[in-house]
Amino acid sequence: MIKRILATNCKDRTHSFKTSGPFMASSDQQANISPGLFWLLVSPIGRVAREPYWLVLFLIWIVIGVAINMWFGSLPDDVTIDDLGMDSFVSSNALFPILFFVLQWVELALVIKRCQDIGITGFTALLIFVPVVNILVVLFLGFVPSQQGPNRFGPLPNSYYRRKT
Repeated sequence: MIKRILATNCKDRTHSFKTSGPFMASSDQQANISPGLFWLLVSPIGRVAREPYWLVLFLIWIVIGVAINMWFGSLPDDVTIDDLGMDSFVSSNALFPILFFVLQWVELALVIKRCQDIGITGFTALLIFVPVVNILVVLFLGFVPSQQGPNRFGPLPNSYYRRKT
C-alpha cells in the first residue's frame, strides 16, 4: 500500500525540473519523483506527503506495541507494574534496544522529510527528542498541508532532487 502511494504513472523515475526561488539556484535539476520504500524508511533527504507519513508512523507504533506485548508476555505472573523499569525491558530481550534505535531513526528520517515538505529546515525534527513537545510536533506535521510546487528540498511531495554529478 505504501508503494502504491509513492508510485506515480511515470515510466521514468528521473525528471528535470526548472527551479528558482530565494533559496534555490535557477537551474535544471534532476529529480526522483517516485522513490522506493528504502528511501521512505531510511533516507532523510527529500519530501514526504501526509498520507505516507501517517502510514509509516502507524507502522512504527504497531511494531512498538508488539514489542511491548512480547515484553509483558515474558514477565513472571508475580511482577507488578510498580516493579517494572527500563532495565527489565532491556534485559528481557537483547534485540529490543536495537529495534528501538532503528525505529527512532526511521521516525527521525520521516519527520525530517515532512519538515522539508512543508518548507522548513530538517533541523526542526530534533524537537522529537524533547518530551511532550515531540507529540505536538508529530501531530502538527501530520496535519499541515504540503507546500505547493517545488521547494529547495524536492519538486513534489514524495520526491527528492538528485545530486549533480
